Amino acid sequence: MIILVLGGARSGKSAVAETLARRSPAPVTYVATSVANPDDPELEARIAAHVERRPPEWAIVEASPTTLTSVLRATTGTVLVDALGAWVAATPNLGVDPVDLCDALRTRGGDSVVVSDEVGLGVHPSSEVGRRFRDVLGQLNQAVAGVADQVLLVVAGRTLALSELAAP
Repeated sequence: MIILVLGGARSGKSAVAETLARRSPAPVTYVATSVANPDDPELEARIAAHVERRPPEWAIVEASPTTLTSVLRATTGTVLVDALGAWVAATPNLGVDPVDLCDALRTRGGDSVVVSDEVGLGVHPSSEVGRRFRDVLGQLNQAVAGVADQVLLVVAGRTLALSELAAP
C-alpha cells in the first residue's frame, strides 16, 4: 500500500504520517530527506521535534538526492518518507525523476507512507527558482498520487481523504 500525505507548512502532515506508520505490524524505517544543519537553528529544532515523536525502535535512514529510490528498493517492511519537498530542494537543478520514484514505490516490498508539501495553495513564489520548485514538486505530487492507494490532505492537523475525479 502507498499512502501520500500532503499538507502545507506546519499542517501536521508528518504527525499524521507517523500515526499511519505506527499502525503497521512490520518494522518501520523512517527515511529522512532533510539533513540537520548547525547553521539553521530552526531546522535543527524541527528535526529534533520529529526525532522525539518517533518510536525508538524505528530504523532511521538519511537519503540523499541520489539515494532515495535505491533506499526504497532496498528497504523491506514499512517506510515513511519525510518529505518529498526537501528531496526536491536538495536535488541539483531540482532534477528529480518522478518515473523512477513511482517505480521504486510500486515495486518495493512493504507499505510506503510518503509525506509531501502541497505547494499549490500558498503564495505565488517571487523568484524563478521558487516557481520551478513549486512546479516540479506539484508534478511529482501528481505522479505519486497517481500510484498511491490513498491520498490524504492535512490542514490544521485534520485529515481529508482525497478521491480521484472520474473523467466525464
